[in-house]
Amino acid sequence: MLNNIRNNDTVLMSLIVVMVLAAPLLLAPLGAGYPDLMQRFAIFGIFAVGFNILFGLTGYLSFGHAAFLGVGSYSAVWMFKLLSMNIIPAIILAVIISGLFALIIGYVSLRRSGIYFSILTLAFAQMSFNLAYSVLTPITAGETGLQLALDDPRILDAPYEAGQLPTPGLFGLYMNDTWTVNFIGMELQFNVGYYVCGLLLIALFYVALRIFRSPFGMMLRAIKTNQTRLNYTGVNTRPYTLAAFVISGMYAGLAGGLMASMDPLAGAERMQWTASGEVVLMVILGGAGTLLGPVLGAGVIKYFENIFSRMNDQVVESWFLWMPEGLTEFMVAIVHPFVGKGWHLSLGLIFMAVVIFLPGGLIEGANRIIGWIGRRFGSKKTDKSGEAPAPAE
Repeated sequence: MLNNIRNNDTVLMSLIVVMVLAAPLLLAPLGAGYPDLMQRFAIFGIFAVGFNILFGLTGYLSFGHAAFLGVGSYSAVWMFKLLSMNIIPAIILAVIISGLFALIIGYVSLRRSGIYFSILTLAFAQMSFNLAYSVLTPITAGETGLQLALDDPRILDAPYEAGQLPTPGLFGLYMNDTWTVNFIGMELQFNVGYYVCGLLLIALFYVALRIFRSPFGMMLRAIKTNQTRLNYTGVNTRPYTLAAFVISGMYAGLAGGLMASMDPLAGAERMQWTASGEVVLMVILGGAGTLLGPVLGAGVIKYFENIFSRMNDQVVESWFLWMPEGLTEFMVAIVHPFVGKGWHLSLGLIFMAVVIFLPGGLIEGANRIIGWIGRRFGSKKTDKSGEAPAPAE
């Protein structure tokens, strides 16, 4: 029965819909219910879900996906500068350009597999970063990043107020529009930009779900399991791996376009290898090859990056005020290296623990808990009835 629940697509979709729509309520007690962070949860959730199609489903580890994130951002900002501040054309262009870029890189990189494929993608990403940073400065604005300007043409938009930069929007709603509601002592913030990102996350999660359940997805699983055997049987696997690479790159480009839509600025730093490594950590932490795992992994990493990094000794001290004074100071000294500037240390320890004890990521941990609860209640039911329950079909 539990396996049926975990594999039920309706349950998975219902869970992601509730998580996204109720995020302001769910995250407010954790101090993470403000618009900028919720937008990052959704955007990097999209990035991780797309990367999971290539890595978790197909088994190809790319260290260059940040290149598509950066290309999507640059494409969106150029659309804001030349055409309109409506985010729809910007997102469409970001997806198209990043898909074409992924097609070129994938066509070359997928001639190799394993570590050689990973090295090739890393090389392409670093070349893209250096091109954006120092060579293609007329297009990327180099070190300062591509930004909006007052004299941009924006041929489809009406004139804006003099001296004021426009804001990205969607049919009259601006991405920074926020409504605040007080609920049982908490201040809930409902932001237009977050819900645009969240609805796209729901839609793209459904697309990924259909890919996982499709014959195409089964072929990608077979490639991950034993690509050599498939080749020996006469199956040409390259079109499948290239399609997975392009789809994954388009997800990354869409995430980059959304980043520019929330904050119309594109910089070369989004294409650095560290950004590519971050999405790898997100997928492994949540559970590679699972559906919900990448979303959870993205949420955990962005929470640590934005919440733990801001904690100081005063915040930590407030956690232990109930203890005697000497013990409070001792506990603050113990916790201090793991928060603030040391948040990477906390994340690293959690990542090590997950890799060692939960190779399947946080989703494996959740499945173990669900299984333990099922066995516990199942044993009680057996004791009361005197006979074991029939196995689930």
